[in-house]
Amino acid sequence: MGRQLNSHIQTYTAWEAFKFESFDIVSVGHFSIDSISLPGRRLPYIILGGSVAYVSLAAKRLGANVSIISKVGGDFPQAYLWWLSQEGIDTSKVNKVQQEKTTKFELKYSDDMLNRTLRLTSKAPPIDIGDLPNSLEAKAVHLAPIANEISYEVAEKLAEYADVVSLDPQGLVRVFDEDGLVTNGPLKDKRILELVDIFKSSRGEIEAVTGMADLQQAIKAVHDFGVETVIVTLGVKGAMLSIGGAIYEIPAYTPNKLVDPTGAGDAFIGVFLAEYVRGKEALWCACAGAAVASTVVEGVGPTFFGDKDEIYRRANALYEKEIKH
Repeated sequence: MGRQLNSHIQTYTAWEAFKFESFDIVSVGHFSIDSISLPGRRLPYIILGGSVAYVSLAAKRLGANVSIISKVGGDFPQAYLWWLSQEGIDTSKVNKVQQEKTTKFELKYSDDMLNRTLRLTSKAPPIDIGDLPNSLEAKAVHLAPIANEISYEVAEKLAEYADVVSLDPQGLVRVFDEDGLVTNGPLKDKRILELVDIFKSSRGEIEAVTGMADLQQAIKAVHDFGVETVIVTLGVKGAMLSIGGAIYEIPAYTPNKLVDPTGAGDAFIGVFLAEYVRGKEALWCACAGAAVASTVVEGVGPTFFGDKDEIYRRANALYEKEIKH
């Protein structure tokens, strides 16, 4: 009897080790601890950062089932993981390496909020194959590096988990000088684009990825790698969506107030994917993305995304405007 029971325990343990998990969206990249300096404020805000935080919280706001794969140091506050868990986001795949440091950035905004300087002050180890789960299924995996932490090999493995692969290349084109100040440089391994279905970047980042200053040519160059959907966020000018040979200009929704622009583009793609995996058309998804971007800037860091009804109200206003246009 004992041997038979032991056999059942071993079988159960093996099953647990390879248990099947399924999510709408899995976002992958470093968390950061951000020090955000805003005009008119003497002291910076110290707050949870990283694209994965904004993407996941925005997507969750529209009811998506979300998980995060990340790597942090021993200095990463447990309270941040508790907060995300309270929001209903799976953080079981966040690898905390006690002897290492978390990725940290200093962000300083100009008086008009249109420009910022970005400085890396510490960096967590790269995400490697060993950080990935043995078994996982996702409707979409979003690659969201912020400091060169995702390699082609890791992206290739993640693509096996997903129906759709989305990429924000910002962390793959960032170059850090000896003081940690950030500029954009060329995308070193363009093979990653061949894995991607949805590409989202700022204008400066798509120029860095392609080496092309002309936006239309840069968008075409990304499509030429087999990328179906290209999104370029343009700040207060809105965004461009290119899909199926058509380019749409998505207007920005004017926020009630502008407190902190950080993470607006990340919130955009989080909501875009949340709607996209439900089968919504890309134009609507982009309008929903622009809508949530207009809410996140009304608070500091990833603390305010508006409620679901307000996001949809703003999205409908943009969609109606775009359809008439």
